[in-house]
Amino acid sequence: MNLKEANAALLLSAHYDELTGLPNRTLLSDRMQQAMIKCQRNKQSMAVAFIDLDGFKWINDSYGHSVGDQFLRLITQKLKQSLREGDTLARIGGDEFVAVIDELGLPEDAHKVLWRLLEAAANELNINGNRLKTTASIGVTFYPENNCSPDQLLRSADQAMYKAKQLGKDCWHIFDIQEDVAVKSKIEEIERIRLALYNEEFVLFYQPKIDLRSKQLIGMEALIRWNHPEQGILPPVAFLPIIEHDLLSIELGEWVIHTALEQLECWRSSSLEVPISVNISPMQLQSSDFVSRLEHMLNKFPSRNLNNLEFEILESSALEDIDLATEVINLCKKLGVKFSIDDFGTGYSSLAYLRRLPINLLKIDREFVFDMLSRTQDSIIINSTIALAHNLRLQVVAEGVEDKATLRRLRKMGCDYAQGYTICKPKTWPEIETWLEESPEFFT
Repeated sequence: MNLKEANAALLLSAHYDELTGLPNRTLLSDRMQQAMIKCQRNKQSMAVAFIDLDGFKWINDSYGHSVGDQFLRLITQKLKQSLREGDTLARIGGDEFVAVIDELGLPEDAHKVLWRLLEAAANELNINGNRLKTTASIGVTFYPENNCSPDQLLRSADQAMYKAKQLGKDCWHIFDIQEDVAVKSKIEEIERIRLALYNEEFVLFYQPKIDLRSKQLIGMEALIRWNHPEQGILPPVAFLPIIEHDLLSIELGEWVIHTALEQLECWRSSSLEVPISVNISPMQLQSSDFVSRLEHMLNKFPSRNLNNLEFEILESSALEDIDLATEVINLCKKLGVKFSIDDFGTGYSSLAYLRRLPINLLKIDREFVFDMLSRTQDSIIINSTIALAHNLRLQVVAEGVEDKATLRRLRKMGCDYAQGYTICKPKTWPEIETWLEESPEFFT
């Protein structure tokens, strides 16, 4: 072989797949770049189709690589025949191919070609007397509708291909740009919240609970707030829903518990014995190492804050796996932690689970408390809940109490505790200390 032939062979191997003779990833990127320039010039669209053969691995494993290679060479010819003149088909590895379908007046003009690709991939092939067949899952994205680099176009099409597999294979799925933007936006939001935790931007506010009979302070609910550098104090609704299904919610939940334990230790050193209740997310409650991590945190404090730490869990999260919830609550109670059901009445309200769950308290949701003086039905629900709870030897706290008249009515009904704006808004601990000194009407 002379130098010219050697250079030609080297160039061929650098740009073409040895098995099928198709352009490889390097040449594909160049072809895509050229097609994108042509689209811009002619104001047309281009489709990038990521093709994965369903079932090829089984052929390769069952009949060997020799048969598998023959199958790929034959299916390559079928795929090429389904494309138009000028379109590009490349093999980027294994049983993965990419088709570049350009000069489209509209994205929809690619649909006929995509159907032909599916039919081509589903052709039954006879190799050494073996009748072999695959199907294809195809992910598609369009340029300039998806206005990004060749590499990003491939990633988008690849992502859509996996969606096609989830939909049952032997089909094609178009990449959803809006959904992708939403996902990216949520990822960015989660990372910003993670950074806020790292930068110690979160703080705990406390809202007092009072005993309606003695009018004395009987506890505080710890409520997380984000002290955002630009936006100021943000409520939980501004960030907790974003991380609801992310592991960061567990990490942030542990921060709340640890911070509450530090506050309890601080109060104990100043001879103040006030329990703190902490809201526990469903994901945190159901995590496999929740109890062991809690015990580890408790062991960091000399007093362990026995019987002064309380957890509030949503009614719906307890019912999601009632056996697990019961086990977790029992284990936590051995560590000295009490439990209450938050927002009672807004979920399933099953009497069966109240009998099973080893809880100490029910919290009546503010939805019923807010209008109880003007809505007879709400008043009846609250009265019945209080009676039910007391019969089950549970205590009751009404949240969202906004006026003195509601406070007096709840006391007449026999409600044990209350919290709400008419008593005190959520405040930082220094503000709570001032409130304690200036609110004699609630304390003897």
